Amino acid sequence: MKVGIMGGTFDPIHIGHMLAAETARDAFGLEQVWFMPSHIPPHKHAAGASGRERLELVREAIKNDESFRILDWEIVRGGVSYTIETVRLLQERYPSDDFYFIIGADMVRYLPKWREIDELARRLFFIGVGRPGVPLDLERLPVHIAERVLLADMPMVDISSTMIRERASGGKSIRYMVPEAVYDYVQRGNLYGVQPRSVD
Repeated sequence: MKVGIMGGTFDPIHIGHMLAAETARDAFGLEQVWFMPSHIPPHKHAAGASGRERLELVREAIKNDESFRILDWEIVRGGVSYTIETVRLLQERYPSDDFYFIIGADMVRYLPKWREIDELARRLFFIGVGRPGVPLDLERLPVHIAERVLLADMPMVDISSTMIRERASGGKSIRYMVPEAVYDYVQRGNLYGVQPRSVD
């Protein structure tokens, strides 16, 4: 089975994440995409929502799509989440599956800095999806990494989790920037400062 892995803090998951997963799935014939929220990613600060809350946000977002599933491994394991450790475990548990790691264009340029990137590039392909204002320039990567990166054209949606958190904390609406089920969960839990809507 061809499986895409979508990692990240998902703090919160938003329509850009969903579109990236669907774009990669469609472009390269992936049979499933597995969302894997990280505990503490090595390149970011600690998440605003708890690991349990972020798992539930992802679960709400993907619950109606049979080609999407969620893995809680990195949240359960705790500590800093390194992709190479997760990929080794994935290939040990699912030796007959082919894995593709889905990343945004902003992360493609940093691949040479990833922990044990040479081994990681031997183990799987990366699928880089475009983001507004961030060109996918593979020529700047070492050849042995660049040849393991596949590119997917994605409609430009300039939304980030940081922007969503900032809007929410400032009292601005985040509706339609996240899946409706995620928006409802955020309201019920009063996450990111979003207040429940009043019902007339």
